[in-house]
Amino acid sequence: MPAMKTINLEEGRPSVASASSRLLDQLRLVQQQGYAAVKVIHGYGSHGVGGELRIAIQGMLARMAQSGDIQAFVAGEDWRISDETTWRLVQRYRELKQDRDLGKGNRGISIVVL
Repeated sequence: MPAMKTINLEEGRPSVASASSRLLDQLRLVQQQGYAAVKVIHGYGSHGVGGELRIAIQGMLARMAQSGDIQAFVAGEDWRISDETTWRLVQRYRELKQDRDLGKGNRGISIVVL
């Protein structure tokens, strides 16, 4: 089984509430399936200034990391080897070095460490 699963939250252009609920359901499921991490595609916003969905999802993930519901999360712009959390995750799961978004500064994704 791969170390990371991808969840596309921007598909179908859901509301923030709908996407947040879907994310919680999906995180529970992938945790039960034994994945170490999840790549969440939330998009960056249609005008390039940061979308409502991105802001809400990253805020939710930050709160979840702080409360211990997830180990950590890495915003897409920080998903690079020089980031401490990314480095630890890549050291533990070498196949993540092959992730196409690693080092690209993609603000439309977030990585969740379960």
